[in-house]
Parts: sequence; structure tokens; C-alpha cells
Amino acid sequence: MSDGPTIFDRILDGEIPCHRLYEDDLVLAFLDVAPLSPGHALVIPKERKPFLHQLSDDSAAAIGRALPRVARAVLAATGAEHYNVLQNNGAPAHQAVFHVHFHIIPKVSEQGLGIEWNAGSLDDAETLAESIRKHLIA
Repeated sequence: MSDGPTIFDRILDGEIPCHRLYEDDLVLAFLDVAPLSPGHALVIPKERKPFLHQLSDDSAAAIGRALPRVARAVLAATGAEHYNVLQNNGAPAHQAVFHVHFHIIPKVSEQGLGIEWNAGSLDDAETLAESIRKHLIA
């Protein structure tokens, strides 16, 4: 993770152009310049945080409102019926740009996100659930 501005910081600052899809006071959505499929869009908060858990409640809520709106528009424009929403946190989780961002990736024929899901087992679920509940902040 670099201390310098990310590509998304530079887009927000107007240094790099983008194909804007949606914008409000807290969120910007634009087309990905290296799409996995036609209509592949990015939705970012204007709050400059690298990880989802660092966002303010206001920015998180704004992202939550924008994602379905942008997804509906992408589906209508591309004719796709299926899509993935992807959000990564940290390099080991495949995050490449350290500014919170969500991908909306239409599944068009074979184009789109490919995924391998290596499911494990849920061991000692109640202990884990109780520990998570204790850490939830109202």
C-alpha cells in the first residue's frame, strides 16, 4: 500500500478523466477502463479510505443506496440479466487500488467474473457468532 494518491483519488481530484455514470455528494460511479464485460462499473465513496470497515456510516449508507441504482442502469443498458458485485479489502484479498470500491460486473455470455469457491466448514459457530456480536458497534 502506497502513501501517495490512488488512481481513484486522482479521478476525484479531476486529474484523470472517467466515464461518469452517477454522482452525488458522497459517491461516484464510472466505467472500469479494463472491463471484464461490457458495462463493468466501479462505485466509489468520495471519502478516501482504503478499507470498507473504515468508512463512516454516512459514506457506507450512500454506497448502499447507489449500488442498486447503478446496477439497474447497467443491466438495462447492457441487456444483461446477471451480474456480480465485488469488493476486496487488502492485498491478500486481491485489492489492487487502496480506496474502497465496488465492482458491478455484468455476466454476458462467458464474459464477466470467474470465481472458484473453496467452501470450508462452520466449526464452533456459536462461539464465533458470540465473539462477532460482542464487537458490533451500534
